[in-house]
Order: sequence, then C-alpha cells, then structure tokens
Amino acid sequence: MIQQLSRFISNLLSPLLMPTYGVIIALWVSILCYQSLSTRLTVLFFIFGTTCLLPLLLLFAMQTAKMLPSKLVDHKERTLPYTCAIVCYLIATYYLTSVHAPTWLTGFMLGVATTTLVSLIINLKWKISAHAAGMGGIVALLYFLHFIHMEAFNSLWILCLAIIMSGVVGSVRLYMQRHSLAQVLAGFVNGFLCVHILINIFY
Repeated sequence: MIQQLSRFISNLLSPLLMPTYGVIIALWVSILCYQSLSTRLTVLFFIFGTTCLLPLLLLFAMQTAKMLPSKLVDHKERTLPYTCAIVCYLIATYYLTSVHAPTWLTGFMLGVATTTLVSLIINLKWKISAHAAGMGGIVALLYFLHFIHMEAFNSLWILCLAIIMSGVVGSVRLYMQRHSLAQVLAGFVNGFLCVHILINIFY
C-alpha cells in the first residue's frame, strides 16, 4: 500500500509535470488570472504538450528504437532524455516570449531549462534528484509571486503547501531508495536557485 502510494505521488509530481504546474500557478494565482480563460487554456495546453507530452513521446521513441533501456536505472543513461527535455523547455520559453508573456514567466521557464542542464551535468558524475529539483522550482516561483506581490490573492498557504509537498516528495524518493538525502537536498537547492535567479534576472 505504501509502495503504491509512493509511486503515485512520484508520478503525480514528476519533473516533466512541473513546468505545467508552474504555468497553472502563474495563470491562476498571479495577476495573470484576469486574462481570458481561452487565452490561459491555450497557453497551458501548449506548455503541457511541449514540456510533458513531447518529451514522453521522444523517450518512448528512443526506447522503441533501442537507443535507451526501458528503465533508466543508471544516472548516466539520462543524458539523452535530459537533453531532449532541455530543448523542449527552450521551445516553451520561446513560445512564451512570442505570446508576450510577462518576463518573469519567461524567466521561470528558462530557469526550468537551466535546472535540467545543471542536473544533466551533475548526473555525469553523481546522481541528483530531478523530482526535488522540480519542487524547488515551484517553491521559487511561489516565493517570487508572494513576496513581490504579483499574486492575485494571498497565496502564502500555497507556498507553505508546496514546501510541505517538497518534503513529501523527498521522503518518497528516499523511501523508494531512488536517492540519498544529499541527492534530494542538492536537487531542491538546484531547482530553487536556478528558477529564483532566472526569474529575478528577467524581472
């Protein structure tokens, strides 16, 4: 039961879903919530397709072509999937720029790409948690929206919830023996710093 719940949480908070969750937060929690629903949904669906569905399709294609094993157990085997994800995130960044999204939102997406690049480099020598990195990026985004007063309502409780869920995700990855505590903490710091720095540079 605990194993199944851990797997469910791990899948629900997959790194590939974090850009989508970030855009949901941006479009429904920040002052962007006053944009029309059709505009917000169009942006959301494009981001979801580009940053989640497309990388999954590319991963499936590479595994079908025997370019990658069915299970990426060795952290060095993640170089190609990470590279594909980075390209997809850069496409999403360009899209946000083309639709004249706020610069801080563009900075968030570029921060996600930077986080993945740092994870890729670190993974060449040492395994780092991408799940924790994704949660770190979400916490950084919510931190920015709340303390720069870019939110449409008081979102402190959402920030607190994201911090709690970061702990839950980290605990799940430890329970599943996918990472050590150091790898989880390093992942969170990586995601938080990359997104925080890029958002503030663009803002």
